[in-house]
Amino acid sequence: MDRAVCWVVTEGYIGLENQALGIAEALGLKPAMKTVAARQPWRSLPPRLWIKSVGFQALEGNLAPPWPDVIVSCGGQAALAAYLVRRASDGRTFTIHVQKPALPARDFDVLVVPKHDGLAGPNVIQTEGAVHRVTREKLAAAGANFAARYGHLSAPRVAVLIGGSNNRYRLTPARMRTLAGQLAALARGGAGLMITPSRRTEPEAARILSETLAGTGAAIWDGQGENPYFAMLALADAILVTRDSVSMTSEAVFTGKPVHVIDLDGRSRRIELFHANMERQGYTRRFTGALEHWTYTPPDDTGMAAARIRPLLEARIHGARAELPAR
Repeated sequence: MDRAVCWVVTEGYIGLENQALGIAEALGLKPAMKTVAARQPWRSLPPRLWIKSVGFQALEGNLAPPWPDVIVSCGGQAALAAYLVRRASDGRTFTIHVQKPALPARDFDVLVVPKHDGLAGPNVIQTEGAVHRVTREKLAAAGANFAARYGHLSAPRVAVLIGGSNNRYRLTPARMRTLAGQLAALARGGAGLMITPSRRTEPEAARILSETLAGTGAAIWDGQGENPYFAMLALADAILVTRDSVSMTSEAVFTGKPVHVIDLDGRSRRIELFHANMERQGYTRRFTGALEHWTYTPPDDTGMAAARIRPLLEARIHGARAELPAR
């Protein structure tokens, strides 16, 4: 499998890349990274109106033969690229698309789609949340690598994963003041806080967080040096994550640790369906300012998806036909 030529195709966003890379790595593939985007005016038009007639001319990106054995794509524009490569290779390129595409499911070999997207079919693998790159091995290595940095923090150690505003949710200054106050209370109560803002955390929100937690001993990553994100997941006794991010929540519940979800202003129907399922499965609870303890069997969406894809991909590489095995 590791000799198969693989492309990971996305629009260049780290969240999309991590999902596609997670599947590729779980399959033992060593992919080349490709970034694509649809040109205007096609980007503003439904793909069904132009994808078959315009083709590669509508896409920016380094897509040229020889075509790969496998494409793992994630994101709307990447789905179009995967479809075009599959067609150009006369179906030889095995296409795995992550997330619900704008094209019919039959235009791909396999789709890996979270349940809250509401897509089902014979070539669709439904997951509880987002697939990702987190593995037990990576967590163990990161925890050992950063053990000294966070060794001074008292138990319980709490990883706090902070996102930011997007077109559905808002991390307002008022919301951050409330959250920062709750975190300060946890720190004063003896919890050791490991906090990582994200690229989407607004400067004002970051300032409020830093000022409110000054003197509490909280360790806030400033974005400099090696990213301690995996180490925080590994070393934490409990995890807090903001509601805007399906990916961070999915990565957090993979650890099997109590995951508390922090409310934000705004709403997304799809993401609320995701969080409702996470709560129903017993993976997460809403954060109310206090830490709770519970246990559950953590999901491994990435491993499950790869296990179902592997025999189908191996059959294709060896020139045979196979159907997606049942879960």
